[in-house]
Amino acid sequence: MRTLKFLLQKEFRQIFRNKALLRMMFMTPIIQLIILPQAANFTIKNINLAVVDLDRSVYSQKLINKILSSGYFKMAAFTPSYKDAYELIEKDKADIVLEIPQGFEHNLTRESSQKLSLSVNAINGVKAAVGSGYLNKIIQDYNNDIRLEWMQPSTINQIPTIEVVSSNWYNPTLSYYLFMVPGILVLLVTLIGGNMTAQNIVREKEIGTIEQINVTPVKKYHFILGKLIPFWTLGVIVFTMGLVIARIVYGIIPLGSVALLYLFLSVYLLAILGFGLLISTYSETPMQANSLTFFFVQIFNMMGGLYTPIDSMPGWAKFITEIIPISYFIDVMRMIVIKGSHFHDVLMHILIVFLMGVILNTWAILNYRKTT
Repeated sequence: MRTLKFLLQKEFRQIFRNKALLRMMFMTPIIQLIILPQAANFTIKNINLAVVDLDRSVYSQKLINKILSSGYFKMAAFTPSYKDAYELIEKDKADIVLEIPQGFEHNLTRESSQKLSLSVNAINGVKAAVGSGYLNKIIQDYNNDIRLEWMQPSTINQIPTIEVVSSNWYNPTLSYYLFMVPGILVLLVTLIGGNMTAQNIVREKEIGTIEQINVTPVKKYHFILGKLIPFWTLGVIVFTMGLVIARIVYGIIPLGSVALLYLFLSVYLLAILGFGLLISTYSETPMQANSLTFFFVQIFNMMGGLYTPIDSMPGWAKFITEIIPISYFIDVMRMIVIKGSHFHDVLMHILIVFLMGVILNTWAILNYRKTT
């Protein structure tokens, strides 16, 4: 314990002497947690709509007003022909072209049917699918409104109807921030913990102090613990700052136990810091450590379930998510913060990540070659 105490004193002094490192560790999560949820927003709005109204009737104008009042579309242009509207798509100034044919009102009132033409710019597949879905739903609602206007009250009562009442569990307001902010906080803790520890032993090699440590009677596990514990402490501090920002900026209050969050955080940091230390034992220069960390963090970012649901991934991708710790922490964060899950709900996640931490740290200890 005496040896470990001196090593920890050395590590904390090195950390607090490096002002640039401290600014990066504490300011980066604050700035990114405020900016990233605002930018990485999957809610599709401001869809550019070009309208070709060949009918220019009361009914066509009501339809256009209903579409624009939804808040999802903004008018790109009223064009006299489909050719002009299609040129707007080619110039990337319109996402959807709505063509209302001549005789729209006449056919709708006399023949009770009318077709509309939608042309969608599908370069961005997500925006095209969501935008056309919005527009189809608005047109369907408009069609129902017209039917109700034409039908007599007695007739309406005679027609059997099915009323669907839906309730949004766990996220009743469908808040995008409530879903994304916990996951982004996990990513920031991973970036800080993994990258900082990956640089640690490499920095010792670079400045030459590793040689001084190698000729001392310090054991390998003392050396690794001396590297691990300071950044574990800083990881807890960064996570706490993230929870405070989520509360103040986004109004997010965990429904579940905050103590359970910190319990899983402690286990998770054991795994991710061990991963960073393992990278540092394989790297000879800071550039190598940065490259390896960047490579793996990108995999964690894209395949951890932060932006895309794991259930939608192919089998080989699901297997990768099962062997990376960040996917478990993102899942646990959303379970505790949004659903209010309890200890027995996340117990298996804790055991799996703890096993990962044991494996990674044991690997790092064995891989660190100390010459006596």
